[in-house]
Amino acid sequence: MKILFVASEAYPFIKTGGLGDVAYALPKALRKMGIDARVIIPKYSGIPLSFRNCMETVASFTVPVGWRSQYCGLQHLTYDEIPYYFIDNEYYFERPEIYGCYDDGERYSYFSKAILESIKYMGDFVPDIIHCNDWHCGIVPALLKDNYKDDEMYSKIKSVFTIHNLKYQGVFPKEILGELLNLNYGYNSDDALKFYDAVSFMKGGIVFADAVTTVSETYAKEIQTPFYGEGLDGLLRSQSDKLYGIVNGIDYELYDPKVDKKILYNYDYETRKQKTKNKLKLQCELCFTVNEDIPMIGIVTRLVKQKGLDLIVEKLQELLSLPIQIVLLGNGDEYYEDIFKYYASIYPSRISTNIIFDEVLAQKIYAASDMFLMPSLFEPCGIGQLIALKYGSIPIVRETGGLKDTITPYNKYTGTGNGFSFTNYSSDDLLEAIDRALDLYKDKDSWNKLVRNAMNSNNSWENSAENYMDLYSNLID
Repeated sequence: MKILFVASEAYPFIKTGGLGDVAYALPKALRKMGIDARVIIPKYSGIPLSFRNCMETVASFTVPVGWRSQYCGLQHLTYDEIPYYFIDNEYYFERPEIYGCYDDGERYSYFSKAILESIKYMGDFVPDIIHCNDWHCGIVPALLKDNYKDDEMYSKIKSVFTIHNLKYQGVFPKEILGELLNLNYGYNSDDALKFYDAVSFMKGGIVFADAVTTVSETYAKEIQTPFYGEGLDGLLRSQSDKLYGIVNGIDYELYDPKVDKKILYNYDYETRKQKTKNKLKLQCELCFTVNEDIPMIGIVTRLVKQKGLDLIVEKLQELLSLPIQIVLLGNGDEYYEDIFKYYASIYPSRISTNIIFDEVLAQKIYAASDMFLMPSLFEPCGIGQLIALKYGSIPIVRETGGLKDTITPYNKYTGTGNGFSFTNYSSDDLLEAIDRALDLYKDKDSWNKLVRNAMNSNNSWENSAENYMDLYSNLID
């Protein structure tokens, strides 16, 4: 079985979020199962030179973008036994930013067309399935069924489209159909790409892919409702027979406190006193009171409303009156950045605000914190709670999307569960969940049992990869 995994980013080359982790970990898990999975991404200028200098050019050719023919270099590199391909075009990808450019519609139209053209130059690797991820390559299934329908090489290729976050849809003026994609204006219809008075790449993936997946079972159900559907809930309900929810995992070779080189003291459940050493060290670094009995709550997130930050802000004054410490890492909306910086300035011994993207500090927070706060408005899957579980930092989450699928509320009578949760999007309910966690923290025996449950939770990619393999097999059959 041959799978071409298509994404706009992939660890370790370039990563802005969870998609980058998936584009590395899922193909890696699939290859361990005997599947020939390969990855293709743009060759951004932000990819470190140590990788760029090792890439070999496979082919050079041109890609039709509207009436123009644009250069494309197909380059190759094997990392961790995973073959990666890179689409090289300096005009589109030699930029300081990955996303948010004025011509993103053109950049990812080019990328999508270059992916399909590249298959001609991959030797004996003709994929059985092209697995596309998020809006950046959502137009690939439409191009495959239109521009390549008469090409025998492509005739048996199936497509899978995974929605990582429905909120970001790649909506562009309808003129992009003819001017860039070489698609006729019949695609500007409700049953194709039309989205109000524009076209949506996300919609293209949903309509034209042979199967559509999301990154958790609950999110697959949620996006078929108006609240979560972002204007596409009706379409998703009509496509429900090919819509699947497969929860993401994490790579335990990257996220394991027993071997993590980014933390000072490695540990597992049996040696969890080492976790306490990480906590004391971080308290010292952050100028907190150094005391292992003070509960530390970690927050590692993008500072946007989706992450439930307005709930935290509403109760922040009350939270800081409690005997706790809060350490926040992330960046995003200036509104939230300013609020958390303000509270850190007046409560420096209670809250540390770090407005940066720092993977080392993130790992230190997971390893040091007792609890991990993630009260999202919506969360397709989430990776923070999965890492927190492995590091023995107990998640406190709202029951939505992947958070609901991966966090089981603690039951003090049976001793089961791996975290704390609340249902309503309410700051009062959030505070009540935190209070429950703080109460249990005082009972060290019960707390240690909860930590054991959390660290023993299995969220590896193996189960998810098996589900994807079954999906691929059914499509091919």
